[in-house]
Amino acid sequence: MKTVALAVTDGMLHFELSLACEVFGADLSHVADPWYGFSLCGPGAVQVGRFRMEPDSGLDGLASADLVIVPGWADIDVDPPTDLVDAVRAAHEAGARVASLCTGAFVLAAAGLLDGRRATTHWAHTRALADRHPRVEVDPDVLYVDNGSVLTSAGKAAAMDLCLHLVRLDHGSAVANTVARRLVVPPHRAGGQAQFVPAPVPAQDDHPLARLFPWAIERLDRALTVEDLARRANMSSRHLSRHFRSATGTTPLQWLLTQRIRRAQELLETTGDSIDAIAEATGMGTAASLRRHFNRTIGVPPDTYRRTFRSARAAGA
Repeated sequence: MKTVALAVTDGMLHFELSLACEVFGADLSHVADPWYGFSLCGPGAVQVGRFRMEPDSGLDGLASADLVIVPGWADIDVDPPTDLVDAVRAAHEAGARVASLCTGAFVLAAAGLLDGRRATTHWAHTRALADRHPRVEVDPDVLYVDNGSVLTSAGKAAAMDLCLHLVRLDHGSAVANTVARRLVVPPHRAGGQAQFVPAPVPAQDDHPLARLFPWAIERLDRALTVEDLARRANMSSRHLSRHFRSATGTTPLQWLLTQRIRRAQELLETTGDSIDAIAEATGMGTAASLRRHFNRTIGVPPDTYRRTFRSARAAGA
């Protein structure tokens, strides 16, 4: 069983903290058994927004966890407590993965864990993070960054994206998708923070692409082109690309590729289909094409991914 420790001190943001509790601290053994061992680690009773919390152990408990979560830090103009910074650094040195949610990145940066690494935080504070910690490569456009042992997320809802990503790494896409459905959130969002920076974005039901997305996802086995999508949306390819960039932060073809990869992950986990069959079912064309795109996106070949994440049900089929 992997253990997750949530760092809690005065001055944390309660939204990100409660979000992590909901994902890792809930009893989801009916989804994946074993689930996570979960604990709150803090210096004593702490005030988080309007809530007062009693940690399960001191901050030294972070060092014994497999994964340490650092929620958002409420006032980025105030240095995080030295004991928190030291405990997070010690946990990383002890071998824990350390993930920050939203402005928790300022705690990781103070601990030196982001030096020489790519990282992100809430779009409103990326400039402050870059100015205060010039050795950090701040990426203002992504929802989260995974450096292996150190992970950072953008603001608020992007913290959920990172938590689900961590579940996906530990338990596979099928489990992460089940958790996402339970929480009524998308299991994976394409694009980056650019789509969330204040701009006149139409409501979802009124968006010109609202009906195009599900239509395309139902036809991932086909060799869809930008022209096909534009024709379905009843607009020019140029207008389609503009709407796509506004809605998803990426291009139509990149969005399609992301959906194909996600579908391939699910099929690798839940079926015994050959790589050729999965390539055909996801519109990749050939096994060679699937392997190339999958390896580039996920970081491992499809066969390796299947061996790691294939569900017990599929394995027994």
